[in-house]
Amino acid sequence: MFGNRLINIMKAKKPSTSYTLLTDIVLPSETNSLNHMFGGELLARMDRAASIAARRHCNQIVVTASVNQVSFDKPIPLDSVVSVSAKVSRAFKTSMEVVIDVFIEDPKEYKRIKTNRAIYTFVAVNDQKKPIPVPQIEPETEDEIADFNAALRRKQLSLVLAGRMKPQEATELKAIFE
Repeated sequence: MFGNRLINIMKAKKPSTSYTLLTDIVLPSETNSLNHMFGGELLARMDRAASIAARRHCNQIVVTASVNQVSFDKPIPLDSVVSVSAKVSRAFKTSMEVVIDVFIEDPKEYKRIKTNRAIYTFVAVNDQKKPIPVPQIEPETEDEIADFNAALRRKQLSLVLAGRMKPQEATELKAIFE
């Protein structure tokens, strides 16, 4: 009972308050035999950026609950300047979905190239490692609204696949097919 009241009195936040940008260079020890960044290295960088974004959103300790989606669209070459951006796209009761985009800089053409996208889920926990409520999200931009709406569909799909929700209860998923 108290937990539900706590959610209601928490002030909703904008996705921009969680925005995190980590920028670094790809070193030889972080590459495979093709001189491209190891996928695991990129996953770790994305996890760090997403963790900071989730923590900024709820001002609590957060733990990675799941890596929901990762796309390795383009390889990241040795010596690339890599920027990993992350922000909370939606908050549920104790969990937050974080959208992560990865870019490299093209020094010859002075532009950024998107190489990867990922979606992680984090849960806020207290000192006893128990889940605690998080503030809700108020999306502002069209992209933030799209990510916010898609997050609920992804969550419902995940719950249906895990057997924790009946397909007929997944209203957002059903709406896609109606």
